[in-house]
Amino acid sequence: MDLILASQSPRRRDLLTQFGVDFSVQILAAEEIEVGEPLSVAEINAVAKAVPVSNDNPDALVLGADTIVVLDGEILGKPADLVQAEQMLRRLSGREHSVTTAVALATGGQAVRVFSETTAVRFRHLDEREIRAYLATGEPLDKAGAYGIQGFGGLLVESIKGCYYNVVGLPLPKLAVELRAFGIEFFPQCAQGSGEGEKIGNKGTKNQRFTEGRTSP
Repeated sequence: MDLILASQSPRRRDLLTQFGVDFSVQILAAEEIEVGEPLSVAEINAVAKAVPVSNDNPDALVLGADTIVVLDGEILGKPADLVQAEQMLRRLSGREHSVTTAVALATGGQAVRVFSETTAVRFRHLDEREIRAYLATGEPLDKAGAYGIQGFGGLLVESIKGCYYNVVGLPLPKLAVELRAFGIEFFPQCAQGSGEGEKIGNKGTKNQRFTEGRTSP
């Protein structure tokens, strides 16, 4: 079964590519919500990204995902500008917050599996110089919570409890188990053992086909 990633996120593309998973990318318009119970918001948005692409590709497995940062019960989305990014970083400084990624797997135009992972992240106490320096990198502007743990933002983190990959954008250990039910393996040896190696393409290469409508993170 072919795998399609319904996300414009370069971090999610990189994570799948890192483990040699063969996939293509297709992005269609998705009506996302920003307000509500955090886990429900993430799950609804993940499904909203996956289903339209699945309607166009009913025989493929479509992966939609949404990552949210939550502090004091409030969802911290992507900052609109550097001023808002600075405000978020000051709020996160010296405190623990949660990062939840919801994943929807769709086929035949329906979400057949929805699951999530939550990681606790604690920031160091940040001084003025660090905040200004991080803002100057430009990293905060396209990331939920105004930081990216895989980049310079990782220097702001004191500790995490849970899955690191989840904070980047996909809960890979859990995703690997879920994809197995659809004949897609992260481990090439497992794929060869199941006779699906050629079909799922665990060969260290990635499909470069991108089809875009309105982009969704």
